[in-house]
Amino acid sequence: MVAKKPEKMKFEETLNELEDIVQQLEQGELSLEDSLKQFERGISLANAGQAKLQQAQQQVEILRQGPNGDSLEPLVQEPSE
Repeated sequence: MVAKKPEKMKFEETLNELEDIVQQLEQGELSLEDSLKQFERGISLANAGQAKLQQAQQQVEILRQGPNGDSLEPLVQEPSE
């Protein structure tokens, strides 16, 4: 079975596969070669997932803009000192 490219996967699919890979690696039953392949796949999935999250955050920021283009309020509240 040929694995989907992470960029073409839905975020949930990416996360599920990444969780499966972590579980396989934690069990320690894979050969070194298979572990490296899974680790490489996991890095690709993590990077793609991060990109999807950043894109979603940008879309939310755009949608939250007020009528004059100012942001209504920050998406992430900064800690007060």
